[in-house]
Amino acid sequence: MVCQEELLIEKVCSLYSQISTLESLKPSKNVDTLFTELVLTCMPPSPIDVTNLTKNVQDIRSHLIRLCGEAEGHLESHYSTILGSHKNPLDHLHIFPYYNNYLKLGLLEYTILTQNSIHVPEKIAFIGSGPLPLTSIVLASNHLISTTFHNYDIDSSANSSAQKLVLSDPDLSNRMVFHTSDILDVTKELEDYDVVYLAALVGMNKEGKNRIIDHLAKYMAPSAVLMLRSAHGARAFLYPVVEASDLQGFEVLSVFHPTDEVINSVVIARKYSTTPSTHSLDQGLVGSMILPNKCSDEIQVFIPLNHVEELTVEEQLS
Repeated sequence: MVCQEELLIEKVCSLYSQISTLESLKPSKNVDTLFTELVLTCMPPSPIDVTNLTKNVQDIRSHLIRLCGEAEGHLESHYSTILGSHKNPLDHLHIFPYYNNYLKLGLLEYTILTQNSIHVPEKIAFIGSGPLPLTSIVLASNHLISTTFHNYDIDSSANSSAQKLVLSDPDLSNRMVFHTSDILDVTKELEDYDVVYLAALVGMNKEGKNRIIDHLAKYMAPSAVLMLRSAHGARAFLYPVVEASDLQGFEVLSVFHPTDEVINSVVIARKYSTTPSTHSLDQGLVGSMILPNKCSDEIQVFIPLNHVEELTVEEQLS
């Protein structure tokens, strides 16, 4: 009997073959259908360890992650353009099909922050905010109403589209700052942030992700919080994996590995206030965190990977 792992790999490789030959990854019925099938294939809990894959499958996985990132970028640009055409874009966020999921995510991440911080953050950096920075918008509007959000993206056009969404709002236009920078070129400024968010697809391979994490460890303020997303099991065909050993210079506070209709694991870490000498990176790796039993209803398995990512942590509320 062919084992489930072999069937999974065969299915993922078949979908990769179809996705990689598409002329465009912009939103369309065919693109939506293929990515939906890919997500549903990778969603069930699986003991597969992607580090043990053959060289050929490893190469397919790396390319597939890049294709997912490209598709997400097109999706965000599409909706940012639609929203930006309105006089007051923030009044129309509900037209984004899964806006409610961002509302739930904002509540969850606010809960996580309050349980791991002794004060309300004055400044938050979001690295890889893109043209549709809904996480920053939701947190700034609903939960952290006095916090300034500094959104970093390497793409100037993405920042231009994102900034257009908040210009008409007197409050958010003052508290949402946009920087067009490669985060590896940002140094001293990182000391200013109480919390740094690292988007899942910033650093699409292990080397790139670790380079960014090491850079943040070097320049973030002591005791500042780093929130990033990872993947576990078959979900690692969709997103890069972050291991505890990758987080040199940080104390890992909690790791969430969802098993339901969610894709990303969530890693929460704090930069050491002093350089650890004998502290093991694995000590206290998976912490328990009591979260409010809300927002778990009406979770949808939705088409674009972007939305699946934003659902990831919300399911922890169930």
